[in-house]
Amino acid sequence: MTSEISPDRIMQIAWGYSASKTLLSAVELSLFTELARLGPSTGLQVQDALGLHPRATYDFLDALVAIGMLVREGNGPSGRYANTPETAAFLDRAKPGYVGGILDMASVRLYRYWADLTEALKTGKPLFEELYADPVRLELFMDAMTGASMGNFAAFAAKFDFSSFRTMADIGGATGQLSCMVAERHPDLRCTTYDLPVVRPIAQRRIAERGLSARVEAGVVDFFKDELPKADLITMGMILHDWNLETKKMLIAKAWRALPAGGAFVAIEHLIDDERRVNVTGLMLSLTMLIEFGDAFDYTGADFSSWCREAGFSRTEVILLTPAASAAVAWK
Repeated sequence: MTSEISPDRIMQIAWGYSASKTLLSAVELSLFTELARLGPSTGLQVQDALGLHPRATYDFLDALVAIGMLVREGNGPSGRYANTPETAAFLDRAKPGYVGGILDMASVRLYRYWADLTEALKTGKPLFEELYADPVRLELFMDAMTGASMGNFAAFAAKFDFSSFRTMADIGGATGQLSCMVAERHPDLRCTTYDLPVVRPIAQRRIAERGLSARVEAGVVDFFKDELPKADLITMGMILHDWNLETKKMLIAKAWRALPAGGAFVAIEHLIDDERRVNVTGLMLSLTMLIEFGDAFDYTGADFSSWCREAGFSRTEVILLTPAASAAVAWK
């Protein structure tokens, strides 16, 4: 019987951290940005540009070729390395589509946290560091979230029907990315991004950089202490999964109170499929929440529907945004 099966898949997953960290280190070293600047380059040119040790250079670059993150023309010292279409579009820091911020955070922070998963599984104790006390680290974290959320937010701005709404309040909006994306696509909608006071100057600067200060505002709210601002549409992007069940239900109830009849509450998350079998990203993020926060967790569309109906919402739906991310919508 064992001759008909193979341990290859087991070994591939078990050693998956090595390919992951190779990619994360390449982002941390700005390899893809340098290759975009230099063009196709020899190993020695990359070595000089990044300050790599000679022993490491070819193993590192050829490993990236093998996992599909670089292409190479030729062999040996004369071979030239270049970005793939994907790494050129999404991992060049000079490109608007750059998503490497979340990978930088994964490399320098989350990767090490995952080494303690076994302890977290046994104790449930969080390992999260307080970010809001350090404005520099806070902005780096927000840049990471910007890259992670960009595709999901763009899909939401394109797929959701905004026609019945005049105002939108994005709660926990960080740099204002979601509000800006929606405002750019729907000029008749007035958008406000809300977060803690330390975040507001960052959001105002980022909104101004996009030329949207006349249509997107940055407000302040502490959703633990304050009621949510009133708006026709209330959104939360990657917010609910940060908290335990009690806090999730508290935020949903506050959203219901802030909305008018016919208003909607939207949570943009990597929703786990209802049978908890398919969405690997959602399940892995839920384990990340365990490691970082202890009792926080990701959830299914059915979970969201149950909590929202308990709060008084009349109906719910789930809109698939990307293969791993969805918008969970509750209507008042």
